[in-house]
Amino acid sequence: MDPDMPPPVPAAQISVIVIGYNDAAHIRTAVGSALAQGPAVREVIAVDDASTDATGALLDRMAAHEPRLRVRHRTVNSGGCGSPRNDGLRQATAPYVMFLDSDDVLPPGAADALLAAALRHAAPVVAGACLRRELPLRRDTRWQRALYLGEAVHDAPELQPRLVRDTLCVNKLYDRAFLAAHGVTFPEGPFRYEDFVFTARVLAARPRIAVIPDTVYIWHVRRTAARPSISLDRNRVDGWRARLTAHRLAVDTLQLAGQRRLAHAARVKFLDHDLRIYLRELGRRDEDHRLAWWDLTREHLESFGEEDLLAARAPARWSARVIAAADHPRDVERLAGLAVHPARLLPPYARVNGRPVWAIDLPAVLLDRVDGTPLHRLPVTVDGTLRAHERGTGSRGRGDGNGSGSGVRSGDGSTGALGLTRTRLRLVLRVHELYGRLMAAGGPVTVDVELRHRDDGRLGLARNAVLTRDDTAAPSWTAEVLLGLDAPGTAGPAASAGGRGGAPEIWDVRVRIHCADGGSLYTGVRAAGPLPRRGVAAGLNGLLLVHPFEAAGGSLALRVARGPRSALRIAGRALRRGLAERW
Repeated sequence: MDPDMPPPVPAAQISVIVIGYNDAAHIRTAVGSALAQGPAVREVIAVDDASTDATGALLDRMAAHEPRLRVRHRTVNSGGCGSPRNDGLRQATAPYVMFLDSDDVLPPGAADALLAAALRHAAPVVAGACLRRELPLRRDTRWQRALYLGEAVHDAPELQPRLVRDTLCVNKLYDRAFLAAHGVTFPEGPFRYEDFVFTARVLAARPRIAVIPDTVYIWHVRRTAARPSISLDRNRVDGWRARLTAHRLAVDTLQLAGQRRLAHAARVKFLDHDLRIYLRELGRRDEDHRLAWWDLTREHLESFGEEDLLAARAPARWSARVIAAADHPRDVERLAGLAVHPARLLPPYARVNGRPVWAIDLPAVLLDRVDGTPLHRLPVTVDGTLRAHERGTGSRGRGDGNGSGSGVRSGDGSTGALGLTRTRLRLVLRVHELYGRLMAAGGPVTVDVELRHRDDGRLGLARNAVLTRDDTAAPSWTAEVLLGLDAPGTAGPAASAGGRGGAPEIWDVRVRIHCADGGSLYTGVRAAGPLPRRGVAAGLNGLLLVHPFEAAGGSLALRVARGPRSALRIAGRALRRGLAERW
């Protein structure tokens, strides 16, 4: 045997537990991906949680032709994911177990990579990277990417408290005897966010944990599904209530096990992650939802100490203090701005006794460290007003000397329902002062404007402009740039959009502000004022479709697609639904 070759992975070492409810459309693919892992998988245990569609019958037909597939049919739906997973655990016979949801898949080699690491490091728990894939556009992001940059071994979880941030159970391999010895199971019944509690119970048992950078799980996110997943079902306040219950039980589990450092890390994670993703959407909810959400959150934050707040990022800490100090929802737009990344703090900027505070009527909410935070970390607000800047009509139009054009139809309807225009986007920027910090740096002098791809971060178009001070209201600085999305020789949105059969791509508008003293800061742009409607144009690289929109938390972004298929699809929608609707 070649000494440089890794030892072969033993066969029949893993039971893969697949759970499903009314998911006949996807469960065959999920089970198939588990069976395709090869000889390392001894059995696939599919638990049908009393489905009323064809899920159960489909699994039975698969099992008739696959001896490694065992099917268990529950007679009563559990209302959650914990009970069927516990059923699978009780039936498992292999030394190790993995979990898989019916609408996700295991990538090739996942089982081998996890098992090899478990044996190599004698670790009862091995965690691998999870790819979060939004369908149908296949936009991929890495879940908790910082944890999975390389292979590592932690002799105890408290040596790496960031492990509490990965609350998923499905991207991990578990020693079944270890789980049994410590009584680690999922919450039973209609318990949502059961992963939170299961993960806390695993960490409380102090296992040796190996982490590998291999992608071992594909998490499918279907935002348009008729029945949204638990993590996406944020429209109802019951979902937030369930999340708080699960988080509280997870923290209590760690506390009772003497894992105070991990319990602290879990509370900090709540502030930096859970609170943030809900705050940035709070402005879209109705008044009753906001009132209930606010009361629930204030009650939950009562268990947090000052050490938890100080360990969180400043925007999360400030938001938590505002919620705790106010007995009713307030400043929702400002809180949403703090919840985006990079964070931004909208005006007004108040000081009481020389100290920066949230508002004059909330002097106790101190915005600590504003005066000492480095310039590049300040949550400066940059407003962006976007308009269509037309350069004539027709399929080609005329450029402006630098070849920068775009396909955006102006919002006044002057080009007709589907008029083809040679246009550019005119972006007017306003940089707001923040407690005098920008003036202390000599003031902003120039701005670089970028389009950054939402998923992979690649740079699209880049422009720069000089900033001019405007003191008509509060101190601020303004600039104006033209964004040509279809400029020749550029590899920006126009060149790449629609690369997958005309599917649109999302580009975030970002800016880098340069100050007179040489300092700079990088942030997103807040959508200000009405945006141009979607447009169809014949550009230099073919048909180009652009839809400026306001993303979560008010950020300015562009949805861009290219090609005749996109044009026909959007044209049809415009004709059917009217120009006022967004595509």
